[in-house]
Amino acid sequence: MFRNRRAAAIISSAALVCAGLSVTTLETGAASADSTCAISSHATKNDISTLGITMTYDKSANLDSIGVGTTVTYKIVIGTTGIGNPYVNTITDFPPSGFAAPTKATITAFHAVGGERTEDVTPEPNAGGWKVTNSGWFVNSGNPLTYTITYPVPTSLSPGQQVTSGGIGVAGTVGVSNELPNLTACFTARANTVGEDLLGSLGNNGLGSADGQLSSTGSISTIIADALHQYLGS
Repeated sequence: MFRNRRAAAIISSAALVCAGLSVTTLETGAASADSTCAISSHATKNDISTLGITMTYDKSANLDSIGVGTTVTYKIVIGTTGIGNPYVNTITDFPPSGFAAPTKATITAFHAVGGERTEDVTPEPNAGGWKVTNSGWFVNSGNPLTYTITYPVPTSLSPGQQVTSGGIGVAGTVGVSNELPNLTACFTARANTVGEDLLGSLGNNGLGSADGQLSSTGSISTIIADALHQYLGS
């Protein structure tokens, strides 16, 4: 009966993937009993270099509980209050120790022509972190700068293990520049859900949950049959 329920869950997840929908699995229980594992952190800077305004810095993980072998996305937001309009030319994110290179990164920034827009960027290694650079991203009180960066979550992590990132570094005009090693974000590793394992199986066979296209390596029915065989045989 357990295997039947498991197969039904796999088929249901596959149907959602084929329809172009995301799979969400609800889980009960606290992600972490340790209150020190904070999903986000916040810092400010207000000194002579900021000319009377306050710079704000935030970093957060996309979830407080993340399956091993999936991905984690960190969001860094740099903002300001008052009438200041600093420019940022470099942002460096420091991932948790032992994490591999990022798989995706974006910058959301305000532009004089076109207003706010989000663009893909390619981070480069920088002193143990991953940086993106520009001639100068504009920041004001209504238009913060947002850097998102996605990393694979190592399969070597143990369920229940708390994973804390490193901080960030920011360079630009004098007031905005800052080194914040303690601006961290923490999540708790967990075992994958059936849906996550299935999505990984489909992705490995060339069928992405986002584009909903058939794999060049085989039909969707073949891929689902292979996934069912894998789970029912385990």
